Amino acid sequence: MRDDQVRGRSGRLREIHPADGVLAVVAGAVVVLAALFGDGLGALDAVLVAVGSAALAAYRVAPRAVLAATTVCLLAFVLHSDPGATAAVPVVGAVHTAARAGHRAVAGSAAAVFLAGFLVAAATVDGADTGSAVRQTLLLTGWFLCAVVTGLADRNWQAYLRQTEQRALEAERTREEAALRRAGEERLRIARELHDSLTHSISIVKLQAGVAVHLARKRGDDVPPALLAIQEASGEAMRELRATLGVLRTDEPTGTPALLVERARSAGIAVELKVTGRERPLSRAVDGAVYRIVQEALTNVARHAGPAEVTVTLDYGEREVTVRVEDDGAADRASPPEPGTGLTGMRERVAALGGTLRAAPRPDGGFAVRAELPLHAGALDAGALAEAEAT
Repeated sequence: MRDDQVRGRSGRLREIHPADGVLAVVAGAVVVLAALFGDGLGALDAVLVAVGSAALAAYRVAPRAVLAATTVCLLAFVLHSDPGATAAVPVVGAVHTAARAGHRAVAGSAAAVFLAGFLVAAATVDGADTGSAVRQTLLLTGWFLCAVVTGLADRNWQAYLRQTEQRALEAERTREEAALRRAGEERLRIARELHDSLTHSISIVKLQAGVAVHLARKRGDDVPPALLAIQEASGEAMRELRATLGVLRTDEPTGTPALLVERARSAGIAVELKVTGRERPLSRAVDGAVYRIVQEALTNVARHAGPAEVTVTLDYGEREVTVRVEDDGAADRASPPEPGTGLTGMRERVAALGGTLRAAPRPDGGFAVRAELPLHAGALDAGALAEAEAT
């Protein structure tokens, strides 16, 4: 748990960009310059402005905490020195970033608190004009309204861009799956044609050559070399044809789980691969099942989970290999999924190998797929393999 927390903190720190620091410096500089050209800037005021502005650099990591720190510091600055409307610049930026992160109520509350404090400070200063204080407060109200509106507009725009990108990735994935399916169907068609035509013809040639050789030897005649060559060549052709048919009928995975993880990362999914136990080569059927389970699980994450962190675990035991794919994705997966072709295909493939499969929502959110496959499972027969691949 401690390692996970460390990784989480380091991941959040990586979200602080140099440009965010520049934003904080510019906002603080505007307030400082306005104060210097006014009544000056005391030591306490400088600290409040520095802390409140510097907090803006972490708005991507903790927008609500940044909003709270900026509002408190700059409000204290306003109540202490009454510097004018420019003191609201960092708070306006924090309100915008909070609204952009989806915290509309918090952003509105912080803006209201700051405006109330600003109005009090502007109205109670010595020689203050109440009408002027109200006008300045109304002007700042417009600033804050613009900050909230632009924050929400930016959030909607980013959501639209993510949705568009996701649709493009889904369309590309669908095209690849359709191309692979068509290629598999074409291979099976060619295999059937070869089996129905060439296999029969070569079998007849081999059989006739064998009968001719047997009759010649039975009569005591010398067997013609050409006849022996035909018998040997037909047998070799039959063996090569059977090997070719085996290749055409087998839809082997074109990669490894590690390659699937890399592809998912390149598509924008946060995936981590863990391998435990003594890693060793698997049989063709088990290796293919592991590949397909990871592939289908990652495809479902991309389709349904939304922004999520995924962990793919391969656990090599003494008698079985366990495949786990877990994500912390969207809440709309909290209910059990309708059995689709992907999950059905996984269940059939695992059942054909004598294993078990569990696919269900996790108690703490997200979804989990767990498959246990015997290491010494026999190969799938041709019919079961074809049916599993078709689903």
